[in-house]
Amino acid sequence: PPRNAEKRINCTKIINRTNNFTSVCGGETASMSQQAVNGVPCRGKVLTVDNMNPNVKRVEYAVRGPIVQRAVQIEKELREGVKKPFTEVIKANIGDAHAMGQKPITFLRQVLALCSYPELLEDNKFPEDAKKRAQRILGACGGHSIGAYSASQGIECVRQDVARYIEKRDGGIPSNPDNIYLSTGASDAIVTMLKLLVCGEGRDRTGVMISIPQYPLYSAALADLGAVQISYYLDEEKCWSLDVAELRRALNAARQHCNPRVLCIINPGNPTGTNKDLIHFHLKNNQLSQVQSRQCIEDVIRFAKEEHLFLMADEVYQDNVYAEGCKFHSFKKVLFEMGPEYSSTVEMASFHSTSKCYMGECGFRGGYMEVINMDPEVKTQLTKLVSVRLCPPVPGQALLDLVVNPPQPDEPSYITFMKERTAVLSALAEKARLTEQTFNAVPGITCNPVQGAMYTFPRITLPEKAIDKAKEEGKVPDMYYCMRLLEEEGICLVPGSGFGQREGTFHFRMTILPPTEKLKVVLQKIRDFHVRFTQEFS
Repeated sequence: PPRNAEKRINCTKIINRTNNFTSVCGGETASMSQQAVNGVPCRGKVLTVDNMNPNVKRVEYAVRGPIVQRAVQIEKELREGVKKPFTEVIKANIGDAHAMGQKPITFLRQVLALCSYPELLEDNKFPEDAKKRAQRILGACGGHSIGAYSASQGIECVRQDVARYIEKRDGGIPSNPDNIYLSTGASDAIVTMLKLLVCGEGRDRTGVMISIPQYPLYSAALADLGAVQISYYLDEEKCWSLDVAELRRALNAARQHCNPRVLCIINPGNPTGTNKDLIHFHLKNNQLSQVQSRQCIEDVIRFAKEEHLFLMADEVYQDNVYAEGCKFHSFKKVLFEMGPEYSSTVEMASFHSTSKCYMGECGFRGGYMEVINMDPEVKTQLTKLVSVRLCPPVPGQALLDLVVNPPQPDEPSYITFMKERTAVLSALAEKARLTEQTFNAVPGITCNPVQGAMYTFPRITLPEKAIDKAKEEGKVPDMYYCMRLLEEEGICLVPGSGFGQREGTFHFRMTILPPTEKLKVVLQKIRDFHVRFTQEFS
């Protein structure tokens, strides 16, 4: 504490510099001459933006960035009666299926209801298979309650079901439940894995290869951990395909300033909405067609082995594949089919979640990670690290169990479950086609086929005068475009600059989740705005 006049003057300067004129005691505004409150000397804040963790200040997360914050403000203004040229804000910025109107899958919610309120097990309105699932899950919980902590790695029977699911998905390739870690959504597992991998200082600091465009979780996590981001670019002209030559270019350039150790792959793609990381395409009869999707995965695995890289395969959209002729191939399946030279040496973690696909259960925060060829001592450290967080949300673990172990053909819930599941995925496939066709009919917008996931990432051509206007206002051009769209049409999108893009190109990401009729409205509004915006700056 300051104990003389000189220190009190310095304290006043600190308060003046930080504009902190509010006393801790009582919250009343203090005058500049006031040196103490109730005899307690003035002191600046312990935590300020100048002395906080600098890595946190470098974190950016465009999906919930400034444009989304403005959208929330506009919603509040609408509720307060402020007149706008629209009556609602449509948030097409994030893959939140239920917020966009997607109905929950009946079976999933029935079992969760039974787990949450076991007295319902006596209610004859619930089918017997739902009750049996609930009883099995509750039997694995402490005190037969999903309100109890679980093991830090996750409930054992759920991990066993995840392992069986992976084996079935991958054609019988074994999966060990001990290699399964349940998580708070896939994001939590991804960040946990990166924490294990990041080390070193200066030129020895860990470098992590991520695709551009990328999902901002990766760049944000790397900034938070102080790791080095190594950007490799996807080829927009070839439907956002991945080229191993581009991987090698990025790797060689990065070795001048860091130690590349990790290669991250997202498939199907976010934000591009394509199977970019797995599929090569060629033109045949003027139509884009698939060739050797498996070959691309093999090339990536070979590259990882040659360059001694840890593979992280983000596969949360594995059920969201719409394009005819496209099929999801897990990295693990291909890795093991390539033989022991690869399956016994390449280190990998793969991720899945309950938030996407047909489920869309984002709020339950359920997910898992499977680790392959991990050093046993490192695995011990991983288990210790996840134990610090006690356990993933148990309701999310219960939901994940239902996703990996859905109703079977001989069970009473099967028909309804399959009908609902098929309806969700079919609607997404139809909306993917509708989005691509609509955008490609607008002059100045180019949209690759939406082959998977639940997003589109169209390229927009902006007039030079618009680019100059954006710079004049201190904004990135596509941020200026998206902010104008929000203010004039009430449509909330994320500018492509938040995901990364090649210099001189501009994009936006939009989810295809809104109900079909509302999606048509969104697309029409974007079309009208783009034409109007282009004319304004022509």
